[in-house]
This record gives sequence, C-alpha cells and structure tokens, in this order.
Amino acid sequence: MLSSEDNARLTQTGPDTPMGIAFRAYWMPTLLSSELPAPDCPPKRLRLLGEDFVAFRDTRGRVGIVEPACSHRGANLFFGRVEDCGIRCAYHGWKFDHAGNCLEMPTLTPEAAERIRPRAAIRALETRESGDVIWAYMGDGPAPELPRFEFAEVPPEHRFVSKKLQQCNWAQACEGGLDTAHFSYLHAGIRDGEKVGLHEVSSRSSRRGGENEPPSMARFRWLIEDGRPQFTVLEHDAGLLLCAARQADDDQLYWRMTQFLMPNHSLAPGNFLEDNNLGNTWVPIDDVSCWIFCYCWNPDRPLTEKETERMRRGWGVFSEVDADYVPVRRRENDYLIDRAWQRESSFTGIRGISEQDQAIADSQGLIADRTRELLGQTDLGVVRFRNMILAAASDVAAGRTPKGADRPDAYRVRSGDIVAPADAGVTDVVRSRFGTMSGVAVT
Repeated sequence: MLSSEDNARLTQTGPDTPMGIAFRAYWMPTLLSSELPAPDCPPKRLRLLGEDFVAFRDTRGRVGIVEPACSHRGANLFFGRVEDCGIRCAYHGWKFDHAGNCLEMPTLTPEAAERIRPRAAIRALETRESGDVIWAYMGDGPAPELPRFEFAEVPPEHRFVSKKLQQCNWAQACEGGLDTAHFSYLHAGIRDGEKVGLHEVSSRSSRRGGENEPPSMARFRWLIEDGRPQFTVLEHDAGLLLCAARQADDDQLYWRMTQFLMPNHSLAPGNFLEDNNLGNTWVPIDDVSCWIFCYCWNPDRPLTEKETERMRRGWGVFSEVDADYVPVRRRENDYLIDRAWQRESSFTGIRGISEQDQAIADSQGLIADRTRELLGQTDLGVVRFRNMILAAASDVAAGRTPKGADRPDAYRVRSGDIVAPADAGVTDVVRSRFGTMSGVAVT
C-alpha cells in the first residue's frame, strides 16, 4: 500500500505538483493528427495535465498549442479564426502564430503595436508530429528528443492509432495495463458454469486439453489454468520489463512480457512474433480523467483493412468510441453490462477487453485509495511501477534528469510472449524473445 501522501504524489499532475513537474520533463501525446485534419481547419480545445490550451493547424500545416486567453482582453481563442498562418481573436482581431507570437494588433496604432507586441505574446508549447500523433513538450528549457517508439517509425500503412476517454485518474488506469495477472479473471469466458479461455466461448468446440493446440490458442487456456503468474521485473534505460510466467504444457512456461516506459506508456503482452504489437499511453486530462492513446503496428507488413476496421469498432486495447472518442460503454450506463451474458459466456458480462479494463479501473473511484490495499506477489509489477515513477518526481525535484527523458533510443522496444522450457532463466527467455537485454534495440 501507499501512504496518503505518496498516493497524492503519484496521482496529482497539475503544474505545481511533484508528479506534474516530472511529467513536464517528457513529451506528451496531445491529439491525434487526424483531429486537426487540414491547414486552417477549426481549432480544438485541449486540456492537458490540468491546464487548458487551444490547438490549431496553420496555413503551412504547422501545429500550434497555445494558452486560450488572448493577451488583449482575455477572450478565448477557441472562438477565433484560423487564417493566414495564425489564429485571430474573434473579439478585436489580435492574431497569434503557432509559436505564440502576436502578429497583428489592429486596434492599436502601428507605433503602439510595435512597442507592445513583445509583451503580447502568449504561451505556446513546443510540438512535433510523429506516428499520427501530435506531441507537446510542457517543460521549461529546451525540449529533449522525441522518444523513438517503433509504432511511430513504421510506414503509416503498418499502424493504426486511436484514443479513448478514461473516467478516472491516470495512474490506476496505467496500473491496469501493467497487471497481466488479471487476464486470468477479468477477461475470462464462462462455459457450463466454469471459467474458460476466450477461445472456448468464441467457438462451441469441446476442450482439447492441449492436443494439437497451437500456442496462439493454448495461451488462453494457460491463462485460465494458472491464475498466479510468477513475476520477474527487469529495469532498463526507459523503464521496466515485467515478465510473468505461467505453467504451460509439457513442462514449459508461458511468458507474457509487458513494457512500462516512463512516465506513462505501456506495450501490451499477448503477442507472439507473428502477431501485431499493441501499446497505450495514459495522458492526464486532470486528476480524475485521462486520454488513453492506443497503438497497433506490425513492423513487417501493412495492416489489413479487416484488422483496422475491427480496431475502429473496438478490439483489444481499442474501445468502441463515438465521434468524440468517448467509449460507448462507460460509467454513466454501467458499461452496458449484460447479466445474462455474464452467467452464460463472460466472466464480467461487459463486452470488449478494453471496456472491461475501463470498468474496473473506474470502479476503484476517480482516484484510487491505495492506503487500503492488500498486495501480493502478482502485484510486483505495479509496486515497481510506483517506485519508479515516484523516484522520477524526486529526481526532478533534486535537479536530476528523470529516467528515459534523455534516452530516446531506449523507447524502441517491444513487449511479447514466448513459450520456453521451465528451467530456462529469465535472462535467456528475454534474449530468446527480443534478442537483447538492453531495451535499446530489438529484433
């Protein structure tokens, strides 16, 4: 468990909080590039780490993320006109560029405008576009290099990127993504009153007990048969590799390995070498809600239209969302839980793996009370995550660079699954699956 002081330190990301200052040492996803689809398109409101901004794409395609209040009379620039390489306030026509510089002050004489213009600049965040995502740096001083996520470096047709709203604090949603133990329960199926793997409720075939069952199917059975994975946590230059081993067939172990990358990214397990890769970033809107950016990519081939359409409709880490990226199944409608389906086919009665994760994270409260927890061995990854992110807040407070902020190459890693002999050590397992222990390059 955490003390109430550490729980507040973990969960509060406003501009004057220890964790908020630490988050501002890293690049943050802010919007999908598709949310600003064309030069001079309508601006977007943006709330990020408890601060309000307006985002726009100028005539040259550059993205500006600026404070919303015009420096003249404080009118909100969301109502402004995006035109001629800037955003013009609708109140008196003052105009600002993507870097926050005041370009025009038509209510003043040219002499007065020239004198006042330097003081009329508004705050603007440094921005980059990478991987169909608009990133922003909220810290002081020069921005570090963008982290080199693999999904952002594959050809566009090899990836699918979206996002979804989460109605709770960022940290508990992130912890859900790091807790692979829950897959044995939260995402299980029900058949004839027994907990079974998802593959057994998607098909009415009888159990085969492992006979001629490929690992891509057998893994769902192994998840059910062993609900107490043994964890080993390895640290690298950008975060943690969380290695969870379950009993498989023929005296082997089934390893699911999750990446946590500082300060708020995760690459999900559940993929063998031939599978697509999946990841999430939990970006605080404020202390009681966050955006979850969702990524799928395949380094070796383009995604098929069938795959992308399935993700658009809600699959895996992707929720079924409306036009504003709000999940169709959410707190206000009890995630459309189906009690009959819960009795017959689903452990939860909630459709969608992402929605099941969302419901449970939300159910812990807007901000989980970690002072009341009783933790065990399968919570080791969550504990190590908390230790690392709290250490980052302490590092920044002491004037040190937090882990990963100056190591962009260390983010080019993968998560993944492998079946290995029971006597294989974790180091050999990791090398066999990824080809490296460093977390810098994978093959």
